[in-house]
Amino acid sequence: MNSTTVRRQWADRSGEYSPEYYAYYGPDETSETIRSILDRLVGRDASILEVGCSSGRHLAHLHDDGFETLSGIDVNDDAFDVMAEAYPELAADGTFYHDSIEAVVGEFDDNQFDVVYSVETLQHLHPDVEWVFEDLARISGDLLITIENEGEDDRSQESDPDVSYVNDDFPLYHRDWNRVFTELGCVEVDATSGKRDTIRTFRSPQA
Repeated sequence: MNSTTVRRQWADRSGEYSPEYYAYYGPDETSETIRSILDRLVGRDASILEVGCSSGRHLAHLHDDGFETLSGIDVNDDAFDVMAEAYPELAADGTFYHDSIEAVVGEFDDNQFDVVYSVETLQHLHPDVEWVFEDLARISGDLLITIENEGEDDRSQESDPDVSYVNDDFPLYHRDWNRVFTELGCVEVDATSGKRDTIRTFRSPQA
């Protein structure tokens, strides 16, 4: 399976793990975790980008809490139509990019966003587009936050991602995000392990 196949899986996805699925469940504990991190570390005027925003439930939670400069990227064909219905104020106020992460981030300026974050999104990027991680560090002016499934505890000793398959369907690439982003000059300032994901907060190289 190559990166083109993986992108197509997410661009066409319906049902479970689709924009409709996430809009149905709405903001959750992870949404609150993101808001709590940002409350501590940046102001309400921070410019924020979510990579893999789907229909926007995490961004909607931030919008409701007073964060105003919000952007998102998603490859799914239905993501922003669902957002317009489920979170119309976010859809109207935010800036959104309908494309793959790797097709968009190279066009952004250095330090374009104060905060860049991902929730269970980078774990789906195929190894042949790992160059995108350098761009994420480059465009983050202050904070980079990863909330991803890192797999087994010994992942930190390996450079290549382990891969598993969700419901024998789409691949999940387990990486040690501390290693990935500290090698790119970021400094980890906090890390918390949850039931499924590890939440890591980094200061960007430009901070």
